[in-house]
Amino acid sequence: MASNAAGMNIQRRFAGALLAAVLLAVPAAQGRINVTGLPGRSTVQLTIYNSVDLTLVKETRVLTFAKGINRLEFSWANTLIDPTSVEFRALTNADQVEILDVRFPPRVTNTLEWRIQSEVAGEVRVEIRYFTSGITWGADYVTEADQAEKLMRLTGSVRVSNHSGEDYENAQVRLVVGIIRLVERISDLAQRAADMPADVARRDENWFEGRKKASEKLKDMDAASKGGGKDPKQIQKEGLSEFFLYTVEGRDTVPHGWAKRMPSFKAADVPVTSYYKYERERFGEVVMRYYKFKNDEPSKLGKEPLPDGGVMAFRTVGVDKLYSFVGRTAVKYIPIGAEVELELGNDPELMVKPKLMNWEKIDVRFDQFGNVSGWTTQDTWQIEMQNSKAIPVVVDVRRNFGGDWEVASADKYEKVDATKIKFVTPLVAGAKQTLTYTLTTRHGVNARR
Repeated sequence: MASNAAGMNIQRRFAGALLAAVLLAVPAAQGRINVTGLPGRSTVQLTIYNSVDLTLVKETRVLTFAKGINRLEFSWANTLIDPTSVEFRALTNADQVEILDVRFPPRVTNTLEWRIQSEVAGEVRVEIRYFTSGITWGADYVTEADQAEKLMRLTGSVRVSNHSGEDYENAQVRLVVGIIRLVERISDLAQRAADMPADVARRDENWFEGRKKASEKLKDMDAASKGGGKDPKQIQKEGLSEFFLYTVEGRDTVPHGWAKRMPSFKAADVPVTSYYKYERERFGEVVMRYYKFKNDEPSKLGKEPLPDGGVMAFRTVGVDKLYSFVGRTAVKYIPIGAEVELELGNDPELMVKPKLMNWEKIDVRFDQFGNVSGWTTQDTWQIEMQNSKAIPVVVDVRRNFGGDWEVASADKYEKVDATKIKFVTPLVAGAKQTLTYTLTTRHGVNARR
């Protein structure tokens, strides 16, 4: 630029090369003239969604405008920002500051430019907001069951990670639980814009405006989530229709490559049911252990939905009440009032062994040519169960069948669906028990239509 030799063109990039911005006044018949160097962010707020890779960034800065037309540049190089979602608005003197248009600067990649008409000369507090990817959060849970596996202590924490390519200093962090769906991934939009040739982008200045409209609904959700208490806990929580908002107390610097875990809640004496499942078609020959509880108020929970996360399960053992590791698993989003099943892996102290005791073919039928056209089989099975644990358990044994079948048994069972039955049997500590059933299956013309 012509003003470089005079030392007047001073460009300062926003933190971490994210918001490379220069305010430029354009008096008549003059080139681009720098008005002021830009300060750092005054505030920054990160609203991080956990169901998709999506974060709404909202930051404020105090800028100095010249009266007339000013230019503001925004760069997203080396970040995962969706440039189509970037918005600018004045928070002070809003009726005197107007965006005339937004465009790509010539011969500059990964940069857009706002032309801003200001009727005031001086400081204006502005807000810039946009979507980025690469900032994620998840939940971690720890369950500690008592020795009888009747009650447990459940604790939750949240874990935030930043791989967006940008540093955010002194940020307020908010975490949203809820299921949303995006037509296009934010990271794909960031890459698509980075790859777009400058001459093509200049011919399609409406591209940004069209893509911004796709983001308006999500930003309306952010506008609906205002709130907070006078006496905040470490993580404040509030409901937003089908969404739930966690606001982390205080502020944190969130640099690229950063991760942090923060406590979310604790609940003692949560009723839990320990039970076991055997189903050869799903698990093979092992018996799988489960903890089951409900996310409701009678269970000392139910104040909030529980987001996706990993679970570490422990159990108190021995007179010294030491903790024994039970297993680990993952849970999906758990609404208020929903029942939770934690699959914690196989337990070698439970044995289930099916044995085929008898098989016969009966009621064989032939067609007019002497070929077999129908027959019926009867299988008699014995299922041996053994509980080698020091506590009573409940075992759910499932058997799967095909075709036209029926079962006869002196032991109580339940038909799960058209292909499956289950025997639910309590076993006291150290007990053995045997179940017996006969499966009748009709084939060919014997099958009932």
